[in-house]
Amino acid sequence: MPRPLTSPIPPGVKPVVVVTRKLLPETEARMAELFDVRLNPPDKPLTRAELRAAIAQAHVLVPTITDTLDADLLAAAGPNFGLIANFGNGTDHIDLVAARARRIIVTNTPGVLTDDTADMTMALIVMVARRFGEGLTLLNSGQWTGWSPSLLLGHRVSGKRLAIIGMGRIGQAVAHRARGFGLDVVYHNRQRLPASLENMLAARCEPDLDRLVAEADILSLHCPATPETHHILSGARIASMKPTAHVVNTARGELIDEEALIDALETGRLAGAALDVFEHEPAVNPRLVALPNVLLIPHLGSATYEGRAATGDRVIANIRYWADGHRPPDQVLEGLV
Repeated sequence: MPRPLTSPIPPGVKPVVVVTRKLLPETEARMAELFDVRLNPPDKPLTRAELRAAIAQAHVLVPTITDTLDADLLAAAGPNFGLIANFGNGTDHIDLVAARARRIIVTNTPGVLTDDTADMTMALIVMVARRFGEGLTLLNSGQWTGWSPSLLLGHRVSGKRLAIIGMGRIGQAVAHRARGFGLDVVYHNRQRLPASLENMLAARCEPDLDRLVAEADILSLHCPATPETHHILSGARIASMKPTAHVVNTARGELIDEEALIDALETGRLAGAALDVFEHEPAVNPRLVALPNVLLIPHLGSATYEGRAATGDRVIANIRYWADGHRPPDQVLEGLV
């Protein structure tokens, strides 16, 4: 019998909700009021066996990017399991095809982390261009001997070309901020933005991705991780970049051929990089750590109290809509009604 898309929860019965990571206290408290919630106080990522058990027994799973939900796991879904209320916007860790086949609704939390990630991106652009990370290392190591007119000279960002790959919410927010820094914004996207929006952002579309990369002074990635975008910044594209260029990535590590990036940085064929995400996260390549011209941040692009609280609110809203028999507002899979 096909799995029903409407909530299987009888009126007056709280849905069983499994949360895979520790959330803000106020979010967890509200969940405890509304749902029969199973929390994760130690904040230790659930094992595959624990995820399988949760999907078999719960009505709703609230996963994060650290949980890989593939077809094999989703096949263990119990008869009452109907909703994956993802805590976050990206859903590349969820097999959406398998979820659709099993009639499991998937929701995310779009928009709530846009400004936080864009703020960090702009900070990293300035820091890597001005070599502030190297300056912090010099100071903290006790090797700084005082001001010098030739010490750690970086580049001003004003007048430089910022190339953005992916012009969704976050890419647009970065372009909006970049305008205030005097950057020349060029972007590549699956679909060109309306002319009115381009004018507002002072951004120009470059349909040729290879040209966009080759002419960039600063390259910032803001597209989702999909089979099509895997290594979109390939070894060949990295080789085409200016030796004075910098790469900034606050999206997904899989977008970059990390080995090729490291090779270019080690040999001086690329000036620097600022990375908030990594190809094999949470593992970080030791060669990256050893590079002085690389600024590494531990996936903090969305790490604000306001952002986490707003994300929790969206997750709770999606669960409540579904449990009440309505379509969740942030449903990812279209066509399931």
